[in-house]
Amino acid sequence: MNPILADIYSTILPSAPYIITAYALLWVALLVYVLMVFRGTKKATAQLTLLEEAVADQQAKARAAKDE
Repeated sequence: MNPILADIYSTILPSAPYIITAYALLWVALLVYVLMVFRGTKKATAQLTLLEEAVADQQAKARAAKDE
């Protein structure tokens, strides 16, 4: 093997576990963030559906009161 490459590999390989751990933690953090955003979006959609139903009920009551 080329002596220059041997020197480079001897410098890089000991730090490989730290780099792998850092990337793994980054991916875990990204996954947690995406799941939190997905959960929040799902909750907001449910609340929006309830709000739309409440507005529709109010409009129906207003029409019924107006027709009387």
